[in-house]
Amino acid sequence: MSATELAAGHLTRDVVETTARPPRRMPLLRVWSWLWPKLAAVALVLAAWQAVVWSGWKPDYVLPGPGPVFRRVAQDLGNANFDLGIAITMRRALMGYAIAVAIGSVAGILIARIAVLRRAIGSAILGLQSMPSIVWFPLAILLFGLNETAIFFVVILGAAPSIAGGLLSGVDHVQPLLIRVGRVMGARGMSLYRYVILPAALPSFVGGLKQGWAFAWRSLMAGEIIGIVSHQVGLGQQIQFARDFADAEQLVAIIVVIFVIGVAIDSLFGMLDREIRRRWGLLGVEA
Repeated sequence: MSATELAAGHLTRDVVETTARPPRRMPLLRVWSWLWPKLAAVALVLAAWQAVVWSGWKPDYVLPGPGPVFRRVAQDLGNANFDLGIAITMRRALMGYAIAVAIGSVAGILIARIAVLRRAIGSAILGLQSMPSIVWFPLAILLFGLNETAIFFVVILGAAPSIAGGLLSGVDHVQPLLIRVGRVMGARGMSLYRYVILPAALPSFVGGLKQGWAFAWRSLMAGEIIGIVSHQVGLGQQIQFARDFADAEQLVAIIVVIFVIGVAIDSLFGMLDREIRRRWGLLGVEA
């Protein structure tokens, strides 16, 4: 082979590899492409909020504008009691969610593996997901009293079914070809689940984890609004205090903080989901 032919072969290979592998965006461009839709959405919400305030639909002491509310947020974040309330709420949320992940994952695997359980309680998972979390609180208070255990009980019931459902959905959508290949390579029983089925079901499982967090967060907020739990005042109870004292700025400021925490956690799940889909080859063009 001549030098010309060899060079042409290398050039052709480079062109094919470059065409097959989509170019990566610059880091700043990737950050901006992720950030600008969120900034645009925030700007639209703030503009609509301010327009409603300017319309005079409600007086300022009932519906304050964005400016006073965000000044109140900045003031509250330096307050020890407010910061302690955030810490108490986040501790409850993370602990309850961690327990729900463990229970939901085990339940999902067992239901997926055991046909009798699948037929017996598989459909009940969807029913539990559709149950409003607030309806569990009277039973939780009756069983455990108004304490941390009651809060965790409701958070777990809110989150675990979604987590188990996400895992089941992922297992159901694993390609049969992957399972056959795994069996040909000697994977059987739990090893088949560990090395083939569960990795293939991971994208759907992460979706269930994300949905489970949303249910856990809403359940916790509903529980904290009901009353003071274990003499510890979380964000939900601080909302109730603000309502009792007709402090609209405080009430809306706490709602903003709760919303920001929810969006931040959701963004973390979104990053995890995107990374998994990238590694699994599920992204059409790498951004």
